[in-house]
Amino acid sequence: MARRHLIQFLNTRTPGITGAVFCAVLALAFAACDKKSGTPEWDTPGGSTPSSTTPAVAQPEEESTGTEASGDARQEERRREAKRPAERLEASSEALRFIAYNVENWLTMDRYVNRKSLKGAGKPKNEKHEVVRLLLENSPDVVGICEVGKATDLSEIQDMLKAGGLDLPHMHYTGGSDPVRHLGILSRFPILSKAKPAESDFQLQGNPYSINRGILDVTIRARGKSYRFLGVHLKSKREVDYADQEQIRIHEARLLRRHVDSILEEDPEARLVVYGDFNDTRPSKTFKTVTGSYNSPGYLTAIPFKDSKGYSWTHYWEYHDIYSRIDFVAVSKALKPEVDFSGSFIIDDPEWNAASDHRAILAIFD
Repeated sequence: MARRHLIQFLNTRTPGITGAVFCAVLALAFAACDKKSGTPEWDTPGGSTPSSTTPAVAQPEEESTGTEASGDARQEERRREAKRPAERLEASSEALRFIAYNVENWLTMDRYVNRKSLKGAGKPKNEKHEVVRLLLENSPDVVGICEVGKATDLSEIQDMLKAGGLDLPHMHYTGGSDPVRHLGILSRFPILSKAKPAESDFQLQGNPYSINRGILDVTIRARGKSYRFLGVHLKSKREVDYADQEQIRIHEARLLRRHVDSILEEDPEARLVVYGDFNDTRPSKTFKTVTGSYNSPGYLTAIPFKDSKGYSWTHYWEYHDIYSRIDFVAVSKALKPEVDFSGSFIIDDPEWNAASDHRAILAIFD
């Protein structure tokens, strides 16, 4: 269904393409061919090292922990449900389906694609269509997006999803000091309110800085319940010459944590969903700063996502050949009882790396 809608959408947008050329466009839309190098901020210090082609990414060679049994009947049913068309899920499901996804540079930038250096180019069409296909096949009610450029880029995702049969009419777009990469959220349900943190600046070694991508803060009411979504994309691990990249990320995490604390001080029963690309792993100071002290009332529980094979990584850093989990969804104590832990998972689509260097994560709230 989703693929047919997307093909119809392409037909309306590309009337002049015929014969072999049109077939080639469709082949690019649904296959990972000559995928470019990863996000520049994750390649080499100071920029990207272009390669002519990117080979298919293999799964990491690690043993499944067995924490979530792949044969569990309820979990398998959830995975089958995730593949239903959006229109069927809208009528049948009372749960809220939320996807957090770094879509990797859905913006205009200098790129190296198909052995060519391109100036001021948008995200390649085949990658865009793979992002949209993955979202269509998993039917989210809300999508929290990292790494979009302008508001028109977020609108493009919204339009392509609608053309494929998934209407998420409500949108919010925001950012920080970074003029290139921003945050966005798309929702099937109305956005009741939008907010900004009281603090967005910090001092590091006596020098002033602002949070790079900001903090997205919206409240959405869905099926009689209120959810407050806080989205972030923290400083990358790319070294910079003006400060320590890890310290920048930790300070950004502190700003997020202070914002969380301010919300919970005002309303201890706030149903918070804190999500995004933390650019750091669970043992890191960044992660622990965001989640807070385990025994504190404001502790955030990170959903322990795994894919169908029991793997927990969400990002592949090609330059270092490292798989890691740096994308998270964490919830406040008031929301934790409503998390469907067995039904929430990392979307391990076979063509995930044709869309982004991140894998999307799906959280389900009953």
